Amino acid sequence: MIIRLLYFCGIMEKLWNNNYVKVMVANFTMSFAFYLLTPLLPIYLAENFAAPKDTIGLVLSGYSITALIIRPFSGYMVDSFNRKKVLLSCLFFYFILFGGYLAATSLAVFAVIRTIHGGPFGAATVANSTVAIDVLPSSRRNEGIGFYGLSNNVATAIAPTVGIMIYEGTHNFNILFVLALAIAAVGLVVDSRVKIPEKEIVRNKSKLSLDRFFLLKGVILAINMLGFGFCYGVLSNYLAIYGKETLGITGGTGVYFMLLSIGLILSRMQGAKALREGKLTRNAAEGIILSTIGYTIFVAGGSMWTYYGSAILIGLGNGHMWPAFQNMMVNLAHNNQRGTANSTLMTSWDLGVGLGILAGGFVAEHFGYASAFWTVSAIHVASAVMYFVLTRGNFERNKLR
Repeated sequence: MIIRLLYFCGIMEKLWNNNYVKVMVANFTMSFAFYLLTPLLPIYLAENFAAPKDTIGLVLSGYSITALIIRPFSGYMVDSFNRKKVLLSCLFFYFILFGGYLAATSLAVFAVIRTIHGGPFGAATVANSTVAIDVLPSSRRNEGIGFYGLSNNVATAIAPTVGIMIYEGTHNFNILFVLALAIAAVGLVVDSRVKIPEKEIVRNKSKLSLDRFFLLKGVILAINMLGFGFCYGVLSNYLAIYGKETLGITGGTGVYFMLLSIGLILSRMQGAKALREGKLTRNAAEGIILSTIGYTIFVAGGSMWTYYGSAILIGLGNGHMWPAFQNMMVNLAHNNQRGTANSTLMTSWDLGVGLGILAGGFVAEHFGYASAFWTVSAIHVASAVMYFVLTRGNFERNKLR
């Protein structure tokens, strides 16, 4: 009520403007197309190509590795050229490569297409999130960045469930690939109608340096985020197989992702006030503690209750942690480095996810899925310690805003 009164009196700027909503819708479609396939691709590779566990990890990690490689360059492109043109180019290639899955007739071809697909995905997410910052009023930026992630969270909640339902009803992966292609096309159309504020592109005439592609002031934050990304990479890609083979839970993957996303959505909404007030480090700390508990009881509990309970805790934790870390990274950067700041955070997350997929498949192949998830718990604890001992203080000393 108070916020509405401030808005109508002209004291507080409008958060939910038309362009911001369009950017969120486009982000939703990108995430939906991605998460529609994510939990089912290990099953697809095992069933259609008889791929062993470590090979599955290798094939799927290629997507994240390519996104990792392209993101620093996409941050530079977004900061140096017309953002809308860069965004639409990335979205077009992201959309069209879903059709490549339909044409893949061998494991090698699928691996190549999946690996290439990570490039436009990585670039499009950097460009879209940077455009979201551009269309937000400066007074609502922290809060808006937090809400922006809701579009991803809602997609995460719905898409795996929809994908699993379609698979269980048809056992036809081509239907899933066509659906992902169509949804990505919707995102391309929506983003083409976004109007970005005209800003002069400042050409940096200095020699190329690492800081043009990676925010050096954010290296501690990035390393910390890498650890958290590693954990989520293992969870998101091996959850279905672990639940089926180790816990005997079949058909529960969709419910798990739904609960995880409910936690994400609730924490984003609950944490909006703290973000608006600039309490970034507190939000991050709360999220890290919750998700650490979630990852630990996931593997330690061994029951239906701890399995699904961990989903809510991890969701609540990541929902607090992600927007806090993104705002912290942006607050370390100058205005003409927003793309670089976003790409730095996402690059570290992608590297962590890619390493998690690769290492998770290797550990599962040789020691079992339980060992893979115990490794996840240990790494999350170590990352939590790093945040409280090093990252939090480093941010407070170097923030610009």
